[in-house]
Amino acid sequence: MRVLINAFSARLGGGQTYLINLLNHIPDRSELEVVLAVPDDLKLSLPKTKITRLNPAFPVKNPILRALWEKVFLSRLLRKHKIDVLFSPGGVVSASIPKGCKSITMFRNMMPFDIVQRQKYPLGYMRMRNWILEKVMLNSMLRADLVIFISNYAHGVIEKKAKGRLKKTAIIPHGINPRFRIVSGNADCRPEWLPDKDYFLYVSILDVYKAQLELVRGYAKLKTKRPNLAKFILIGPDFTRYARLVREEIIALNLENDVLILGEIPYHELEAAYHHAQLIIFASECENCPNILLESLAAGKPMMVSNRPPMPEFGGNAVIYYDPTSPNDFAAKMDMVLAKPKLLKELAKRSSARSLNYNWQTSATLTWDHIAKIGG
Repeated sequence: MRVLINAFSARLGGGQTYLINLLNHIPDRSELEVVLAVPDDLKLSLPKTKITRLNPAFPVKNPILRALWEKVFLSRLLRKHKIDVLFSPGGVVSASIPKGCKSITMFRNMMPFDIVQRQKYPLGYMRMRNWILEKVMLNSMLRADLVIFISNYAHGVIEKKAKGRLKKTAIIPHGINPRFRIVSGNADCRPEWLPDKDYFLYVSILDVYKAQLELVRGYAKLKTKRPNLAKFILIGPDFTRYARLVREEIIALNLENDVLILGEIPYHELEAAYHHAQLIIFASECENCPNILLESLAAGKPMMVSNRPPMPEFGGNAVIYYDPTSPNDFAAKMDMVLAKPKLLKELAKRSSARSLNYNWQTSATLTWDHIAKIGG
């Protein structure tokens, strides 16, 4: 069986993390051959199975040119390599599928299907992009022989949109890199860029659906009651217009020394940030399978988490939920948690135990099994 993985769109951390773990757990089957269409900067230690890595003489980094490559050249490659299964984990299948070749796609990006969050962006590129993606992704899923979902919540949303027209589906959540678990020795080293005292942590891009503004306002309310409150650390890409609004709010509330935006840090240093935090926050209003939430659980720390789906699906009873749109609710729940040391310890234990439900070995094995069934 020959499988072509079209993942040229995997240029950011989450997409590349998924690919690396999928390929690190590829089954050692003599009949399996894999052709990879992946970014040239993706570093892979390829296993025994026969793997061919494509090097297209075409600029696929640009999304428009990449779409053109898929439309014009991908169909030819499927025929040339006699591909049995085309797997498109990015969620878009624009190529014409030859007769005898099956198509599998994955649904990973919830934003195009969340109208409330889409409307938070000003009129312009992002709104147009998400509107187009909704149409393209839904059409891709309707055409596919199998759609892999990474949460029950996402499955429900798309099934409703598709009105029973999806051919076949599977639900396979992501896993957790073992380095994030509390047994990791790498986490013991405290980077110099971290505060030398207690801090609360939120790791995520600063963007409209991540609710950092509300968190800053809630933190300010709580600080009036608890003057010695631990610092609040925000880690993640901070190049957006929304990030500027968050900075302005920090200044307006006189929190420059208390709320620190550290920007994006190397992935290999994240586990130390989780490990040394007093408490971890995850405030997102729109997710599919939130990798950051899973990594935070693995760190074995008490957590305050958005009550929007699918967060309760992954956090279970291991975390405290709050309304991410309400600074008052955040301040009240945080105050309650901080007043109960026993609860903090119990939440830490629950987080660590909950994280054991998610591992890449299981996720990758299930994915390859489904690929084999579709291609067999």
